[in-house]
Amino acid sequence: MMDNKQQEQDEPLIHDFNQKNNSPLLSLGLIAFLIIVIGLGIGTGYFLSKHNIVPGGISMKGINLTNNNKIVGSNDLKTFNDTAEGVLKNGGIDGEGEYHLVRPGGNSQNVYLTSSIVDMSQFVGKKIKVWGQTQKAQHAGWLMDVGRVEILN
Repeated sequence: MMDNKQQEQDEPLIHDFNQKNNSPLLSLGLIAFLIIVIGLGIGTGYFLSKHNIVPGGISMKGINLTNNNKIVGSNDLKTFNDTAEGVLKNGGIDGEGEYHLVRPGGNSQNVYLTSSIVDMSQFVGKKIKVWGQTQKAQHAGWLMDVGRVEILN
């Protein structure tokens, strides 16, 4: 009869990691887990797209300028605390901004705009007020990420 100390000494100190100890049940479990995770990812994306939810939890549902919506976008005025007014035109400056607000005082007073929350193309040619967050710029005098828009006329 061999005691426990003798058994421990007989086991090799270094083990071969190339030995295959994977059971088919473990492999099937891993495959099932991956299928469930992928399915949940696809389901979540489908749900969010059908309910018109954009990143940041802001719903764009119901934004239709023909229904006389005057204010569009986020109500988070702590984040979007800078404001500007003017007529929205297409085009940025040297790759900064997609649109710009034309304000009294000439080109030096333009505010260059970008937005990941509001579809600014709906407001081109309109006089608007924007709430946003000022961004660092290389070429634009004022570059703003817009979070909220109000139609003034």
